[in-house]
Formats: sequence, C-alpha cells, structure tokens
Amino acid sequence: MESFYKSRKFHWDTIAQNHDHWRGIGLWYHRRLIEIYRFLVSPNQRVLEIGCGLGNLISSVQPSRGVGIDFSPEMIARAKLNHPEVEFYQMDAHNLTSIKGEFDIIILSDIVNDLWDVQLAFDQVHKLCMPHTRIIINFYSHLWQLPLIIAQHLNLATPVLNQNWLTLEDINNMLYLSGFEAIRSTQEVLWPFPFGGFANRYLVKLWPFRAFGFSNFIIARPAPQSSLKRPSVSVVIAARNEAGNIKSIFERVPKMGSRTEIIFVEGHSCDNTYETIEKEMLLYPSTPSLLFRQPGIGKADAIRLGFDKASGDILMILDADLTVPPEDLLPFYNAIVSGKGEFINGVRLVYPMEEDAMRTLNLIGNKLFSLAFTWLLGQSIKDTLCGTKVLWHKDYGLIATNRSWFGDFDPFGDYDLIFGAAKLNLKIVDLPIRYRERTYGATNISRWKHGVVLLKMVLFAAGRIKFV
Repeated sequence: MESFYKSRKFHWDTIAQNHDHWRGIGLWYHRRLIEIYRFLVSPNQRVLEIGCGLGNLISSVQPSRGVGIDFSPEMIARAKLNHPEVEFYQMDAHNLTSIKGEFDIIILSDIVNDLWDVQLAFDQVHKLCMPHTRIIINFYSHLWQLPLIIAQHLNLATPVLNQNWLTLEDINNMLYLSGFEAIRSTQEVLWPFPFGGFANRYLVKLWPFRAFGFSNFIIARPAPQSSLKRPSVSVVIAARNEAGNIKSIFERVPKMGSRTEIIFVEGHSCDNTYETIEKEMLLYPSTPSLLFRQPGIGKADAIRLGFDKASGDILMILDADLTVPPEDLLPFYNAIVSGKGEFINGVRLVYPMEEDAMRTLNLIGNKLFSLAFTWLLGQSIKDTLCGTKVLWHKDYGLIATNRSWFGDFDPFGDYDLIFGAAKLNLKIVDLPIRYRERTYGATNISRWKHGVVLLKMVLFAAGRIKFV
C-alpha cells in the first residue's frame, strides 16, 4: 500500500509539472465536464472536491466556500496559485479527518478509478455530509480503454497508472455499503475531442449512443435516517368555484406533525367560495387557517402565494375539488418525514379510478407526459399533473430562487416544482393515490389549450434539463 501511494504521488506530481507546458487533447473533455458540473451545482454552495487536481473544476462552480484536496503537492501548489478564492489542502482521500465543516456538494471527479480503497474513501466522505448533501461522482467507462491507451502512447492524453475496473453497479453497491443512496445516473461525453458539441449535448442522451458515453455520472445522497421530530405542515389549497367542498376540507384534513395549518387562496370565483371559507374558518377556530384573494390568475399563481404565506416546515398542495381525499395526505407526510423522499409526487395512474374521474384522452395524455418526464429527469415520474405534491419549505425556497432557469410560463405550477426539484437533485418519490370523481363543480382545465402548453413545457425542459 505504501508503494501504491508513493508511485501515484510521484506520477501526479510529474503530470502537474508537465501541465505547465502541455495540455493534450483532454482540454475539450475537461471543458465539457465543467459545463456539466455548472449545471448540476448551483452557485454559492459549500463544495468539497476530492482529487481536485489543478482546481479548475471546483473554482468553476462558484462555491460560497470551496475546499479542494489532492495528495499531489505539485497539483496543490498550482491550484493555490491559480484559484486563491478556494481553500486547497494536500491530503489523502482515504483519511479526511482534518477537514472541518460540512458541505452541500461533494465532488469526486475522475478519482475513484485511481483509489486504493473506494469504499474507505466513501466512508470518509460520509462523515462530512448533512442529510441534504449531494455526492457527485464521475469516472470514465472502460469501453474507452483502448482509445485511451492509444492516445496516451501518442502523447495526446494524460498517462495513468493501473486503474480500478469499476462499473455503475460497482459504485452504486459501494455507495450503499457506505450509507449512501444513488438518486440517478447518466452517461456523458460521447466525443471527448474537438467539435463534439452536438454529440456531447444531444446524441449521448439517446439510445444507442448513450451506451458509448466516455464518462459515467452518479448523483447520490446520504441514506435517510428516521427522525423523532414532528415538523409542522402547511396545506395550501387553490379554491376557485369550490364552495360546496369547503366544509369537507375542514372536516377531513388530518392533523399532522406539531401543527397543521390550512391556507386557502381564492381565485376569482363565480360562486360564494370566499364567503364560505370565511364562514367555515369561524366554525373551526381550533384549526389554524388563513385566507387570501388571489391577485393573478392560474393555479400556479395561487399556490405560490400560499407557499409564500406558509409557516410550516412541510408544504402540501391539496386540490379543492377533493378528487384526492384529504385523508391521503397522511402517507405523504410519513414519506417525507421518514426521509424516503424529498419531493413526494402523487400518482393517479396506478390504482383503478372511479368511472368519471378522468376522461380517456386526459388519461392517455397523462401517461405519455409521464413517460416523457421520466426520461427527461432520470427519475420515475408516473404522473406529472396530480395536484397533490409535498416538499420541504426550505427546498421550495431554493426552487423559487432558481425559477428563472426554466422561465415562468407554467399555469399549473406542477412542472415548475418538478423541474426545480430535479435541478436541485432532490430525491423524487411517486406515491400512488386513488383518484375520485368530482362531487361539486366543474374542472378548470381546458384539455386542448392546456395540452399544447404542456407540450411546450416538455420541449422547453428538454433543452434545460436533458440536453445541457
């Protein structure tokens, strides 16, 4: 083991010295890596990179606190010189005990193939994590072994010593053994040479080209731990022409956590919805409740107002039409509090529905959109338009901050939340519910008009999430 460290330290010190006057064709590969990481890592987070090399990658993601470690003193010396805004330390990835603080993002870029004991390194990483920390790992596919050897012999690529032979399954298994849970994986960089823009942005995301991606990416999080805390809840309800359902909402919304508040946002009703809510609030004084008139139009506008006024640790959306029973909110609460998911998405398309709950064309459209979004996001999304969604208040704050990334043209709000959760690398979990037919009022959704809007959002999301 000592000879292993000595040989690799000497090797990477030599590479650092050579980089002063030689870069090889890896320049284009590393430029693409930076593009990918700048998408995956939002600015102003606490970021640790293990095996940081010359420090270019960690500097590019603009951390609020950046810490880079590498066991090559030559690499660290150059990193400190070129990126003084980042902290750099000479350190071995197998022993991180002297690192102080916790991190939002921990990066291991092109290092796991070069480690003596990958699981030991993962064990060290786990000690620096918080529940919301994201681990981002990338390592090259051995399908590229022969081209790499040829490029190295021609002095076109950085030479490497004997490498671990790791697959996605191997890394996922070692992450699991070290107390992590993989969220999703992708293949990136189809052409790590000049003029690879189209191939690297588009083709590598499509079958069969994705099988030939140069770099495997895995995003993981610490495995959830059960908590004895009882976080509070805000149930936000957009109510337009729903006067006949208000009494049932007060009667049926379960008491969850340390406190459950109900927030109504009334949206220019033609019936007496607003007055009915006022009346029921007086009849249920023990239920914390708030009522607001919606200033704009659309469900998204109403939900955002409700979220902005909410005080709960957990935010829930309940449709006022009661097609999802209020009692079903309890399993959503249990799922998010247990840590099994960080964004709990209701699914209407698993259990049989009541006869008139959803029209046939709507059902077909929802299934098609769910397939599209599962592919786009790399996580299962079996129902994109179920009104019942649950997330942490703190995560919604980050989604709202990053909203400009996707634009602001979602009239429903469902896609805004799903896109935002995916951009934050949250663990999205589908939770099946039984969908009922309306007992009062009529739907506010136009099948064809809103269907066109949804299609536009799918195409827009492809450019913002999948083909980056």
